[in-house]
Amino acid sequence: MKILITGATGFVGKQLVKSLSDHQLVILTRNINNSKNILGSHHQYWQTLADKSDLNDIDAVINLAGEPIVNKRWTNKQKKLICDSRWDITTALTQLIRKSTTPPHTFISASAVGYYGRQGDTPVDETSGFHAEFSHAICQEWENLALQAQSQQTRVCITRIGIVLGKNGGALAKMLPPFKLGLGGPIGNGEQGMSWIHIDDLIKLFSYLLNNSNSQGIYNATAPQPVSNAVFAKALGSALSRPAKITTPPLALRLAMGEMSELLTTGQFVLPKRALAAGFEFQYTDINSALQQVVNSAN
Repeated sequence: MKILITGATGFVGKQLVKSLSDHQLVILTRNINNSKNILGSHHQYWQTLADKSDLNDIDAVINLAGEPIVNKRWTNKQKKLICDSRWDITTALTQLIRKSTTPPHTFISASAVGYYGRQGDTPVDETSGFHAEFSHAICQEWENLALQAQSQQTRVCITRIGIVLGKNGGALAKMLPPFKLGLGGPIGNGEQGMSWIHIDDLIKLFSYLLNNSNSQGIYNATAPQPVSNAVFAKALGSALSRPAKITTPPLALRLAMGEMSELLTTGQFVLPKRALAAGFEFQYTDINSALQQVVNSAN
């Protein structure tokens, strides 16, 4: 297949490109030289979609592009950047797909479990409602823009991705330093949900959706057993053979991070109901084994 990928130099994107090496890949990137250094020069590279009139020669599109949501404090300017970096590229891809006479047969577009907003301890699946807040607003529009590409010729799959666990990046890159020093632990009372997925399972899910012509619509890209923040902290401490008992007060996070701190102090227990129903099999379903594998592979 000839597959167009956005966000290919990110944590997930790099692993996805590696997994799809048997296909002909087209990488959309603002910095072609940098991307070639990261991903290799054997791929085709596009710097913009502005000079494209259609995607007739593309078989599938995987859209991962977006400004990292936890990189900087959520000023109004940063919020706009977070939204625009997702919405603009998705709009452009959808428009090109709709203009194509032989469009890509599959459009997989990322979203996040932030769609659901804070949910307390009530488990949620793809049919559940949402709590209206910034994370939901980002994802709702992001998804709506992608779903507009749906037609009899193009199926659209939306992946609501949880906390991705893998070496050399993702959420663990920020968590590991304090935990390695024995300074890690739960945030607040630790009861907030953490819906996670091992990066190997996420890449497998992308491949499953890409190759299963019956798949379309919303899929939670999370392991079947979400855990509380306290359980997650204990499991990470155990994987590192370190104590994990130092509690971070929510107020301290609020002062340091502002509104963005709510991503850490609230959460949701998200279940991958549709992926399981479709027959997808997760390799990592237990947080302890998942974190052990990541920590051991990073050594």
